[in-house]
Order: sequence, then C-alpha cells, then structure tokens
Amino acid sequence: MAAACYAPQPVATLRWVASELAGPHAVETYIEYALTQNPDIHAARKQVEAAALRVPQAASLEDPMLEVNPFLAPMQMGEMEQVIQMSVSQQLPWFGKLRTRAEVAQQGAQRARAELAATELAVIEQVKIAYYELYFVQQAIQITQADRELLQGLLEVAAARFRVGQVSQQDVLRAELEVLDLENQLIQLRQELETAQARLARRLPLSPETPVRALDQLPAEQIPRDLQGLYEQAIAARPELQAQLADVMRQRHNVDLARLDYFPNVRLSGMWMGMAMPDHGMNGPPDTESAFLLGVGVNLPIYRKRLDAGLQEAEARVVSSARQYDSLRDQTQEEVKDLFAQIQSQQELLQLLREEIVPKAEQTFAVSLRSYEVGDVAFLQLVDNWRQLLRYQISAHRLEAQLRQSLARLERAVGGYLHADGMPHGNLEPEPMPLPVS
Repeated sequence: MAAACYAPQPVATLRWVASELAGPHAVETYIEYALTQNPDIHAARKQVEAAALRVPQAASLEDPMLEVNPFLAPMQMGEMEQVIQMSVSQQLPWFGKLRTRAEVAQQGAQRARAELAATELAVIEQVKIAYYELYFVQQAIQITQADRELLQGLLEVAAARFRVGQVSQQDVLRAELEVLDLENQLIQLRQELETAQARLARRLPLSPETPVRALDQLPAEQIPRDLQGLYEQAIAARPELQAQLADVMRQRHNVDLARLDYFPNVRLSGMWMGMAMPDHGMNGPPDTESAFLLGVGVNLPIYRKRLDAGLQEAEARVVSSARQYDSLRDQTQEEVKDLFAQIQSQQELLQLLREEIVPKAEQTFAVSLRSYEVGDVAFLQLVDNWRQLLRYQISAHRLEAQLRQSLARLERAVGGYLHADGMPHGNLEPEPMPLPVS
C-alpha cells in the first residue's frame, strides 16, 4: 500500500532573519541561497516531478476488466443450466499508440524542465537587480557623507574669512544651508537603503529585517563583444524558447497520435461459464461442467468526420505552436540587440565619467577652492563646482549599477552566464527548428 502524501498546510509564520547573510556579501552568495530557498523555484521543481510521473502513466495499458455475472434465474443449456459467468478482458492499443502517448508526456516533462530553468534565471536576474540597486544606494550614502565632510571644510573656510572681514555673512549662511540640504539628502538615502535592503531580502527570501548588504568594491564588469554569439546562445539556450520548442514537438506527437486513431484498438477477452445439472430431488451433489471461451474484438473507426477533424485540429495546433516559437525567437533577438546596444552605450558613458568627467570635476573644484581661499572666486561659483562634482560622482555609480542590471537582463535573455571576457557561456549551437505540419 502506497504511503499517504499530505500537502503542507499554510502556516502564518514570519520569515526568519538569517544572521549568516547579514553584512556585505558577494552577489553569488545571495544567488546561491535564493536558488535553494525561493518558493517559485520549489514550485517549478514539483511541476517537473509531476510532469515526469505522467510519462509511465501514458505508456501503461489500461486496467484489465473483470466481470462476474451470477444468474439469478439459471439459463437452460441442453440438460445443464448456466449458473455463473466470469470474463476478463484487456484492451491493446494499436501498434505505436502507447509509445506516442509516452512521447507526448515526455515533451510535456521537457517543457516543465525548461520552465524550471526559466524560473531559476528569473530569480537570478531579480536578485542581481535588487543587489546592484542596493549597491548604488550604499555608494550614494558614502559619497554624500564624504561630501558633507568636505562641505564642513568649506564652511570653516567661509567662517574664517568672514571673521577677518574678507567675505560677507552670506557665504557662511549659504554653506550652512548646503550642509542642511546634504543632511536632508542623507535622510532620504537612508530610507532608500532600508527599502533596497528589504527588496533584496524578499528576493532570497528572508525577513526584511535581515541587514543584507552589497560589497563596496565589485569585480570588473563583464562586457559582451560578440553580438552574433549572443544571438546563437539565446536561440540554443534560452529556456522560454526551449519550452516552446518542446511544445512544438509535443503537438507533432499529438498529430501522430491522431493518425493512429484511424486504426482500431484490439480487445482480448476470456470467458468461463459454470453450469450445473438441475436438481430434481435426487440426493448427492449436482453434476457440474465448465466452458471456456476466448474472444478478440476491435473498435470500428468508421466515423471519419470525427477522425479527420481531430487530425486537422492537431495539425493546426502544431502550426500555431511553431508560429509562437517564431514570434518568441524574433522577440528574443530584438531583446538581445536592445540590451547589447544599451550595455555598449552605458559602458562608454561610464568610462567617460570615470576617466574624464569626474577627474576634471575634482580638478575644477580643487582649483576653485584654492582660488576662493585667496579671494579670486566667488563662493557661489565654488558651491556650483562642488555640486557638479557631487552630481558626477553619484551619476557614475548610478550608471555602474544600471550597467550591471542590464548585464543581468542580458544573461537571462541569452539563457545563462557570460564569461569574464564578456563572451557567451559555453559553445552552444542553435537547435534546428522543426518545420510545422502544413
């Protein structure tokens, strides 16, 4: 007797705070945890298990039929009376039907596996996007805190020059106002930090009270260079395409199954009849006899309109599924192209900010600070240069986070990770697309 399987009952519990994941960790650490704990992945794995278990069911014969017919009024057969009849029958599908049904179920299981892979890639993408958003907020807070200290120095310079009568009190008040404005920005950024932390914790999933953090220094970006290689990997490895391809194959096997319906199924049967001599008042047990019969029967597939309609329906589903594959393939190529161009643009802008704009903004501010100390530059110009430097520094980290988020989206679009040199992972060749049934 099979053991009973009970579905888990929902329990009103809160997510736990994972102390081992508190503090700064690499994004791979959080991804590894999410892949083992995410409920969407658990659900998709059970779908794979359920789909795989449908294969042996589809490949199995139907249950044999056992029939027992006792005669309440015995049937006279010559000198004997028939008192009981027992029969056993088994239906045998036409050659190839069971195998084709199993192939249909196998393609369903293959689709479920592809959907599991798609779910895992989606979780990885979500974790990375949340992680890099958290990284940006952390960097923005650090930059703003450092600039607050820098502004405090400007305030001291302005106050010193005011005390000796070199500038008006307006410079001191303006510096104090800028310090208060930075305090306001820090309050907002700390709130954004709490939100970004809770968002990442939810993707894992953990309690939003878990103080997850991103590293302060991230490894170099993996910038793709081979667009054609990305196209090929996406066609060969993207799980959504593989799921649709499995559906095309499943519908093709359904066409084969519809064609097999034109052939009859065979039913084998065996019958035993128990007969006894009528009791006319004689003493002693009655005489009994048995009879055995073997039979072969077939269904008659004579309703051609129904069979033709079933075949045409199956063929139409193949064409529909194939066209859906084509649409998803074209959409995938468009997405890969868009993300590739976006990443190239973001990488060039980030390089320009890191190597040209931010260093020049730092140099401009340093020169204006020295000039202000000797009275050659107005305080408003100094503050404007400082504001530009702060904006460019934060913009550089914003763009860095956006670039890494775009890379995460590209990895999902092509169905896997990228090498450190930015090339597609693996040496995959695209699978040929089966032609639809016309």
